[in-house]
Amino acid sequence: MAKQRKKSDLPTKICQTCQRPFTWRKKWASCWDEVKYCSDRCRRHRRSDPSLEP
Repeated sequence: MAKQRKKSDLPTKICQTCQRPFTWRKKWASCWDEVKYCSDRCRRHRRSDPSLEP
């Protein structure tokens, strides 16, 4: 059995839409570098004005 990690040890990112931190999920294991949004809702409501992006 694989060694389990604490949730506090998982990598985190900041959502580009809501600016809240979110943690790594197993379903993102293969594409973690491309993940930008914490949820489908944030992805759908991403900023349409590129001048607002950080």
